[in-house]
Amino acid sequence: MGDTNKNEAKTEHTDGRHRRSDRSRQKIIDALFSLLKEGNMSPSAAGVAERAGVGLRTVFRHFEEMDSIYNEMTAHMLGEVLPKARAPYRSSHWQDRLMECIQRRAEIYEDVFPIRVCMSLRRYQSDFLMEQYNRDLAMERDELVALLPEDIASDKIAFSAIETALGFQTWRRLREDSGLSVPDAKAVVSNMARRLASHIDVND
Repeated sequence: MGDTNKNEAKTEHTDGRHRRSDRSRQKIIDALFSLLKEGNMSPSAAGVAERAGVGLRTVFRHFEEMDSIYNEMTAHMLGEVLPKARAPYRSSHWQDRLMECIQRRAEIYEDVFPIRVCMSLRRYQSDFLMEQYNRDLAMERDELVALLPEDIASDKIAFSAIETALGFQTWRRLREDSGLSVPDAKAVVSNMARRLASHIDVND
């Protein structure tokens, strides 16, 4: 009986330590995201530790380097946005699906805005961020290829025009440089896409 109680106490102690470790880890990830959201695109480990309310040693006990924090943060965000990105389209016609895609991307871009800006700015200093940046582009490109008729997907000029209109860099320019609201930015992208689509003849 005594051994059973000891084992239970040991298990509870271990579980409690793991929960505290998980909380510290999440606080570090949340701290990095909050700093990026505030416009700090190159937060230091010390800055992350201060924001998280933990010691610098705690940061590096959980993560070997800053890229490891970015890795886990982007993996977490990817898990949240993938269900939105891969949800079935309601419409059957490709032009209507294109409008749905714009609405969907606007929501996703707003969710991941600081992370995408950070990757765009810092990808040349980080192999991990460059790889993640390229993975995001490839995922969005594959999504468009699957959405659009084959005649457009295989047309380099037409496809590139639509891809650029719906891309994050266009969204960032509208939101950040032009200072447009989300509804206005969506209206601009939708207008561009409609004009492009209206000049493309395909066999539906």
